[in-house]
Amino acid sequence: MTAQSGELIASQIGANLPYLRRYARALTGSQSSGDKYALAALEAILAGEAEYDSSLSPKAALFRVFHAIWSSTGAPAGEDEADTGLAAKAQRHLRQLTPNTREALLLHTIEEFSSASTGVIMGVSEDEASELISIAYEEMSRATAGRVMIIEDEAVIAMDLEAIVTAMGHSVTGIARTEAQAMELASSAPAELVLSDIQLADNSSGIDAVNGILEKHGDRPVIFITAYPERLLTGEGPEPAFLISKPYTEEQVRSAVSQAMFFSSTETLKV
Repeated sequence: MTAQSGELIASQIGANLPYLRRYARALTGSQSSGDKYALAALEAILAGEAEYDSSLSPKAALFRVFHAIWSSTGAPAGEDEADTGLAAKAQRHLRQLTPNTREALLLHTIEEFSSASTGVIMGVSEDEASELISIAYEEMSRATAGRVMIIEDEAVIAMDLEAIVTAMGHSVTGIARTEAQAMELASSAPAELVLSDIQLADNSSGIDAVNGILEKHGDRPVIFITAYPERLLTGEGPEPAFLISKPYTEEQVRSAVSQAMFFSSTETLKV
């Protein structure tokens, strides 16, 4: 690797590292465990110990290296002895899934790779990747239906999210447009999952609303939706395991909601 090519690869990795960390965090159910694997992939590339395939898109090349390392360790779940509560529950559920299905679903829906690219990253055929995604949806759909709270100030988006969630068999406890409304709704109609925007109607913060709800009512899965995900994936503190970019797709919302309800685990922002 020449110095020039090394600088180019480093630049490409830097641009896509936040998304790898998001993926690794959702995959393992733990920010600390996810970051360990992301760091291992980064170190392997920079040390020349892993093949960074420049014929692929930079994001796909980075994720492929990650998967080579992830697979070589047996895609373990539940290694982190420090995990407690929701994180520990997530790790127990991870061990119940058909191997490789969670990886395929996350790559295809949250990271928006095609089935073909998902196959390349995972080292399987396109048909096999598609089958893994289908199996994942089937397994996730077996989760018990639950109550979902929506924090969103745009009426059209709020109605769309409500329609998606209810079509999945979940019930919506209500829609809050501000931090104050969110706190009131959480008290009057407790929910098992919170689906929240970041910037709310009165310029209050969805992050503050969520943290207030968790502090007062206890831990529960949270999915954040934002037009600027890179602003939240800074590596400077706790970050959300489930973070959907606007404009979102129905498939992304279904995937995140299914996983959050099934695994009952996510880490939220504290800023």
